[in-house]
Amino acid sequence: MLEHRTSNLTGLLLPLADRHLILPNVAVAELIDYQPPGTFDLDTPPWYLGLVTWRDRQIPLLSFESACGQKIVIGERARIVILNTLGGRPELKFIALLVQGIPRSCKLDSQLSYVDVPLCALERAAVQVGEQVAKVPDLLALEALLVDAGLID
Repeated sequence: MLEHRTSNLTGLLLPLADRHLILPNVAVAELIDYQPPGTFDLDTPPWYLGLVTWRDRQIPLLSFESACGQKIVIGERARIVILNTLGGRPELKFIALLVQGIPRSCKLDSQLSYVDVPLCALERAAVQVGEQVAKVPDLLALEALLVDAGLID
């Protein structure tokens, strides 16, 4: 007799200023303290905050809220999440994302329920995680933002 098993995946809830994002924990390389980004050209889009240093690399720092048309918030609990990229571009292995606090681990299972709420172009879905509605970001679209803006070759 086959035993029915539910698939369990560990996710991370990333607190932003106006929403929570949810990602599988394998998408996150590391959480680092907030650091002001290095200088950059003023002709860059508002969601591009500049470059931050991580493990002797320069990583582009983005504001997800700003990329979705909201204002940039850098609160007193601001941190930076280093995300693994998915697009296979050798010049873009990681993206840094501004978050407003420490991500929280959560179990994701096949019982997740989708929530019908407005989404921005960078969000694929919204799900109910406990008491929290969390948005699933489109990581490939985030990478495409950088490429389309000419910030990555």
